[in-house]
Amino acid sequence: LIVHSSRKCNTHIPRSISLSLSNHLQRPRSSTSSSSSSFFFLTCSSTRLGVFDHIQEMENPPDQTEAKQIQPNGGKRTKGGIITMPFIIANEAFEKVASYGLLPNMILYLIRDYRFGVAKGTNVLYMWSAASNFTPLLGAFLSDSYLGRFLTISIASLSSFLGMVLLWLTAMLPQVKPSPCDPTAAGSHCGSATASQLALLYSAFALISIGSGGIRPCSLAFGADQLDNKENPKNERVLESFFGWYYASSAVAVLIAFTGIVYIQEHLGWKIGFGVPALLMLVASLLFVLASPLYVTRGVTKSLFTGLAQVVVAAYKKRKLSLPDHHDSVDCYYHMKDSEIKAPSQKLRFLNKACLISNREEEIGSDGFALNPWRLCITDKVEELKALIKVIPIWSTGIMMSINTSQSTFQVLQATSMDRRLSRHGSSFQVPAGSFGMFTIIALATWVVLYDRAVLPLASKIRGRPFRLSVKLRMGLGLFMSFLAMAVSAMVESFRRNKAISQGYGNNPNAVVDISAMWLVPQYVLHGLAEALTAIGQTEFFYTEFPKSMSSIAASLFGLGMAVASLLASVVLNAVNELTSRNGKESWVSDNINKGHYNYYYWVLAIMSFVNVIYYVICSWSYGPLVDQVRNGRVNGVREEEELLDIVGKGYEKEDLSAVTKAN
Repeated sequence: LIVHSSRKCNTHIPRSISLSLSNHLQRPRSSTSSSSSSFFFLTCSSTRLGVFDHIQEMENPPDQTEAKQIQPNGGKRTKGGIITMPFIIANEAFEKVASYGLLPNMILYLIRDYRFGVAKGTNVLYMWSAASNFTPLLGAFLSDSYLGRFLTISIASLSSFLGMVLLWLTAMLPQVKPSPCDPTAAGSHCGSATASQLALLYSAFALISIGSGGIRPCSLAFGADQLDNKENPKNERVLESFFGWYYASSAVAVLIAFTGIVYIQEHLGWKIGFGVPALLMLVASLLFVLASPLYVTRGVTKSLFTGLAQVVVAAYKKRKLSLPDHHDSVDCYYHMKDSEIKAPSQKLRFLNKACLISNREEEIGSDGFALNPWRLCITDKVEELKALIKVIPIWSTGIMMSINTSQSTFQVLQATSMDRRLSRHGSSFQVPAGSFGMFTIIALATWVVLYDRAVLPLASKIRGRPFRLSVKLRMGLGLFMSFLAMAVSAMVESFRRNKAISQGYGNNPNAVVDISAMWLVPQYVLHGLAEALTAIGQTEFFYTEFPKSMSSIAASLFGLGMAVASLLASVVLNAVNELTSRNGKESWVSDNINKGHYNYYYWVLAIMSFVNVIYYVICSWSYGPLVDQVRNGRVNGVREEEELLDIVGKGYEKEDLSAVTKAN
């Protein structure tokens, strides 16, 4: 621990701390430890580093699993940490079991009970998926700016429960959906759903989407709040492990949904199949609320998006001003006293004018606050907007992968037309068509466990130092896996379709082709690996690149990409349907799976995915180094030189210090 002594400091350091400093300085440095974990660089003149906070942490090392609050009686109460994880993860897991359990067979429910066609039913599900992934952005905004994460999750859980109850009522009450009818019977005239019946169905979808919008972005960030500690040198590893295990637990929940809930729906009917998810959602809500005294809660910032809009307006109003020399400009920018950002970064410099002080007397009041935030913004807001703009290109690369994973409707229809028995010899059990998505979840969870518990430890042992795949590399590999998944899907569908035609089922879409549905497993596995690499990678990327005040926004961005993907998937589907059905031709996405060409449709998505991989390489290269890379580079470079300067004095020039650094 090096204490900067270039200025006189009036702060009294207790004797016990002085002894600790002395012992630390005399302790030989490990050749394998990084300078960031060996030194705390404290300046007496810097208020933001908090000397006594670091002293207290050295005497009482921070545990990344705890947060302490002072009680009125003077005692300390532990909040946050591992004890909160079962309640937070259980709420997220039960919500996923409930909501995802409704998705796989929903196309069959819409086709059989509401008499939707394949294209219409698929588009309805795309819109529902888009709503469920757009609302997290709204939920993140309300959470960060007004309600806080705990209250947002609580309200969202109630909304999701009410939506599932409404959906359950559509199965329980015959009058809220079209009357039973056999469209194949001679002379039958099956009516479609009325406006009021559709309104009830869509209301159920809307309430479930609102619930998802509040739970999904906030739950991940709320869990990270219980563990996050920036001062801990192992914090990055703790968060990486948390993100992985959190995603794995969610994946297990989805696995249960794709197996247990889907099985109940297929064998016990929609009444029980929709009632069980509603009951699980009720349990999830109660568990989360009952643990409220244990949580660490963070304050909200008033109107986050308004603050970002103020940056744009202020930068435009001051567009004619000239920016000062960045080497000597800290006092020219408006920032809070306790802010870690004294001056804005040099990227997207035109936004720096938003926090540039042109006339201190006219722009800043006696209390130190800006008189007009639409003309002068703090540096933190400027950097928040920069971070958001900067990640947009990389964020957009994940949309194509989400389009590929949203093709579950066609995969369910494929599985329905294939032999779903586990074994053709003596086995009568059939895997439900909607349950094949479990192979995606199994692949995802398996990769997370192997990566965290086998790949990283083994690679670190071989290299003799900590090893991890960079988040950029993981995202790129995931996008390539997504391309492979669509290529395999196209080849398998070509094989299935040719087999169906050769067996004389060209005009019978309900016939079961003599081909095992296990041929679908490889594409599901590739989708799982793609999601494990890209989805987890993007979530970690957004969370670490964004300021802390935008953590919920960071957690919701991947979901926003899925929402955009659902809309674009609908556009692509409608375009393919329109273009290929002209002049009386059979559409590639025909209701008759054996007459259509789902394989051609998959090849279109595969080509788009390959182009997306190239696009990602360009975006990744242009993004530059990550925040952690910049921080580690400074710790291992500039800060180490500053520390050595304090040890050896001022007799060294910068060129000399490089040799001293190397020798040290």
